[in-house]
Amino acid sequence: MKKLQAIRGMNDLLPTDSAVWQYLESTIADVVQSYGYQELRFPILEPTELFKRSIGEVTDIVEKEMYTFDDRNGDSLTMRPEGTASCVRACEEHGLLYNQTQRVWYHGPMFRYERPQKGRLRQFHQIGVETFGMQGPDIDAELLLMTARLWRELGISDAVTLQINSLGSSDARATYRAALVEYLSARKDQLDDDSLRRLDSNPLRILDSKNSTTQALLSDAPALHDYLDDESQLHFNQLKAILDAAGIAYEVNSRLVRGLDYYGKTVFEWVTDKLGAQGTVCAGGRYDGLVEQMGGKPTPAVGFAMGVERLILLLQELEVIPEGLSQSVDVYVVAMGDVLAPAFSVAEQIRSRLPHLRVMNHCGGGNFKKQMKKANASGADFAIIVGEDEAANGQATLKYLREDRPQQTLAVEQLLVALQD
Repeated sequence: MKKLQAIRGMNDLLPTDSAVWQYLESTIADVVQSYGYQELRFPILEPTELFKRSIGEVTDIVEKEMYTFDDRNGDSLTMRPEGTASCVRACEEHGLLYNQTQRVWYHGPMFRYERPQKGRLRQFHQIGVETFGMQGPDIDAELLLMTARLWRELGISDAVTLQINSLGSSDARATYRAALVEYLSARKDQLDDDSLRRLDSNPLRILDSKNSTTQALLSDAPALHDYLDDESQLHFNQLKAILDAAGIAYEVNSRLVRGLDYYGKTVFEWVTDKLGAQGTVCAGGRYDGLVEQMGGKPTPAVGFAMGVERLILLLQELEVIPEGLSQSVDVYVVAMGDVLAPAFSVAEQIRSRLPHLRVMNHCGGGNFKKQMKKANASGADFAIIVGEDEAANGQATLKYLREDRPQQTLAVEQLLVALQD
């Protein structure tokens, strides 16, 4: 019989690793919620039309990467490849957008059929933040201040750099696009195959080509900032002023574009040089036209998403993961003799009175030596021993597993005080 294995690029998360994920996710949740953002959860499966309409049919994601299938009713469904479209759909469907402002965040798995590699999986996890109903540069700045605070909390500020750009209005982009296509069309023989394919479908994506010959060719190409409309230029200048006042360092990257069609005005990426080719750890921007494009009323919007796997890799690379995260137990309860009920009672009292402690009961029997070996292996700081004498007297023995201190036999109330200290 063939051995069952996970699908390539869809990895298991083992208990030895989950503590780091929990640390990262809880830190992010604490930061975004401290800014007043509320969590939104939406399905993994969506109608395929949602992503065709939002992302654009002539994109790598829709053409090559989506997991799409027909269900038993013949409806085309897609496993979400990104979160913004689903977030917009959920907010619009439930009446959260029109004449309102919203600040929401979400997290969970996304799915794209790509060649699996370090930091880029077929099932990957994102944490996203989206805002609606605010059109000024102040909300753009808030998102960047929030992410800067998050990097400080995680201890990775020195390893990430903020890059920003403005894509301007849709009219400005259309004018620039025509100039860029004209310039590149006259030099088709110098373009790589990927850029040739994008020349008709999505020429702005050529700006962030990784091909060195193409990048050299772009050095003399028309520059997007020369085509910005006045409103977008003012918006961008005001954003930079807020960042300057807040002491947030940034680089203006005139070739920074986003891979999805719905972005305009502000775009940004937080990048690192610590992870090789997979250098973007957080990216986003403004997408004022997306809600209307998906059938809603015109609604200004801006957001970002960050890849959990890449952030985990960065924490590991920088060795800034707090010690002790993998420890799953603080207290290990050992029962000697016919005292299972009293031992479980002691454990439950500890959990009720000292909920910050993680308490594990020994299960499966075994002699004292075997149970103490399990207690030591658990990583717990304390072993609580309940034998027949202790049970008869309403007591328990506290044994220190990581300190050279004498064990104590205490009444349960005294035990709780000792553990609290």
